Amino acid sequence: MTTLRQMLTQKLLILDEVTEELWPDRDDGFSSLLYKGKEFAHFHHDNEIDLRLTKKVIAQELLQHPARSENHPNRSASSPWVEVGFYSKEDVDNVFRLAQLAIQQR
Repeated sequence: MTTLRQMLTQKLLILDEVTEELWPDRDDGFSSLLYKGKEFAHFHHDNEIDLRLTKKVIAQELLQHPARSENHPNRSASSPWVEVGFYSKEDVDNVFRLAQLAIQQR
């Protein structure tokens, strides 16, 4: 059975010059996604991705930094990174769209 994370990863890796970097010293599901060798996103676990957008795009998309983030509890409100959860196929489609925006910002 394909997980939502696998679905999202497969969609992203089809994009030209997107690669995934697994971290061999970690066993918590963390991996980075790179575009032309530069990180634009990373997974914290199977249902959450951290995307590097811009403050402007985050505002336009009405995204918010999670108030009780376990991974980045002290992240500045002006950070270009935002954590986004995905729990359905529709969420995967939305995160894919956001990831494409992140790539366009690179």
